[in-house]
Amino acid sequence: MIPTFDLNDPHAVVTLRDYPCGTVFERHTHPRGQFAYASTGALKMFTDLGNWVVPPQRAIWVPGGVPHEMHMRGDVVMLNTYLDDEAAGRAGLQARCQVFEVSPLLRHLLEAALTATSDIRRRCVLTLLVDEIGAMSELPLSAPLPAESRLMAACQRFLDAPTQTISLDDMAQWSNMSRRTFTRHFHQSTGMTFVAWRQQVCLLEATARLSQGASITEVAFALGFSSPSAFTAVFRRNLGDSPARYLAKSRAASMF
Repeated sequence: MIPTFDLNDPHAVVTLRDYPCGTVFERHTHPRGQFAYASTGALKMFTDLGNWVVPPQRAIWVPGGVPHEMHMRGDVVMLNTYLDDEAAGRAGLQARCQVFEVSPLLRHLLEAALTATSDIRRRCVLTLLVDEIGAMSELPLSAPLPAESRLMAACQRFLDAPTQTISLDDMAQWSNMSRRTFTRHFHQSTGMTFVAWRQQVCLLEATARLSQGASITEVAFALGFSSPSAFTAVFRRNLGDSPARYLAKSRAASMF
């Protein structure tokens, strides 16, 4: 359900929704920006500019008016904070999608906003909530998508079944381009080499699968890594922790 707002709404509004695994929200927009926090479960989001993964206990910012599609991975409990332009500016949120850490304080403020029994308390909580959103760290959990139609078609084919085993030559063939032309246009469109982009997409898929309970070994081989240790090394280099520690932190956060 897409929320509507009237002029009497405060600058920030918090809602709680439960979504079963597999729920898909087709392309839509919101008049306000959406700060979507996945308390449990994970979600994937797509726009014309890229795709994002939100593991449990993290959040994604979607600016108002940006067409986007969301896919629920696992049963998702989502707390959404809808921010008008003034609140989004106060939080320092950008005119682009971003994935963020969520602190224990921010989680408690989200819950407090839902249970506040007076308008004065709710507005005080929401003021602190917006300030705390502005203090959150951005996470590298996105991959850009090219606008050129042939490149986009090849990338969508890759996204349907991401794996490290898909080569640059495969992508060039899917794009009906020479290897050299594909390489040049891909970098111009995304700002990344295909190899770096392929790795990033596989890591995004890995975080979603791990969040759903898949083992490190299952994920490593499903995504075409040579071994679980090779996958762990790439994961740690890009996300700062081993997969096991990354998941442990998410589980610990969910206990607050």
